[in-house]
Amino acid sequence: MSRRTHYFGAPGPALHTPLNRLLTTIAIFAATCVLVGVVYASHGWEPADAVYMVVITAFGVGYGEVRPIDTLTLRAATMLLIIVSYGCVISIAGGFVQMVMEGEIVRVLNRRRMTRGIDELRGHTILCGYGRAGRILASELKAAGSAFVVVDQNVEKLNEAEAAGMLILEGNAIDEEVLLRAGVERARVLATVLPDDAANVFITLTARELNADVEIIARAEHPSTEKKLLRSGADRVVLPAVIGGQRMAQLITRPGAEQMLADIEGHADLQHELDAIGLKLDELRVTAGSPLDGHRIEDIVLKGNRSFLIVAVRRATGKVLVDPPCDCPLSGGDAVIVLGHIGELPQLEKRYSAPKEMLYRGVKMQVAD
Repeated sequence: MSRRTHYFGAPGPALHTPLNRLLTTIAIFAATCVLVGVVYASHGWEPADAVYMVVITAFGVGYGEVRPIDTLTLRAATMLLIIVSYGCVISIAGGFVQMVMEGEIVRVLNRRRMTRGIDELRGHTILCGYGRAGRILASELKAAGSAFVVVDQNVEKLNEAEAAGMLILEGNAIDEEVLLRAGVERARVLATVLPDDAANVFITLTARELNADVEIIARAEHPSTEKKLLRSGADRVVLPAVIGGQRMAQLITRPGAEQMLADIEGHADLQHELDAIGLKLDELRVTAGSPLDGHRIEDIVLKGNRSFLIVAVRRATGKVLVDPPCDCPLSGGDAVIVLGHIGELPQLEKRYSAPKEMLYRGVKMQVAD
């Protein structure tokens, strides 16, 4: 498995950035100097003389030869040093100019600053993946003021996250080295939200091995992956497809309650908190001929023995009356939004639903559920 040793930069071969080209040129120049020095020394030169000859030749000082260069090998080595040194000097000068022009030096300084920022994190969140789900999660974490670092292999996505003021780290989160650089041993939470279930399982296994105490929240595309993630060490598993399906079902079965939640800032957290304590926001539809048709809010409250709270009334026209008065009349097409215990709401709905009709020997009869 290949490992990327840099945090930023364009994808592809290492020579595609001015900084890498500059470093490569310097390495070639240094290797050539060492090689020619070894050739001089192998022909009986003193080490000091060999180094001196390499320096004055490489930088074109123009002094005389320390010793006679009278063999073909010495001449070839000296010519190689002259050619390589002049070529490298030109390349290095051009590289510096290009770095300044493209802002590479600024990016290098920012890279060092960001690396130090990651090293200083304690009790932070590691976000693996900056796709659609990762962007939303990162925005929420930033809005909440939580410290986190985004880990992804896609440079364009990382540049987007960096532009938003987030700490970023390029690499594959499956790799232990990448997670260690992200500070998994000091992290409080690791969230892996990649669209690939297999990758999320591997990241969970790796993170749990590196830090037994970190809280791991994993995303799963398929319900069958949930058990695998839990066995791999995930503390919680989120299935976006299941959540989306439930949300759509709620919009169909109780649109009034969902619309009211949507109008409340942080409605997702509110619904989660209600579920945690056994409460639910539901709605009773008022149909023609039902026990609610033509009655008032106070009739429901009295018959319900105050076991629930009426939050709002959604008129047939779509208008929502929040905290309606007790004498608020109800008619067909309206919906009463109530807050109550999850186990009691179905009984409440059954009590106030319209009786069903059946045809028996040509006569319509009302039957109870």
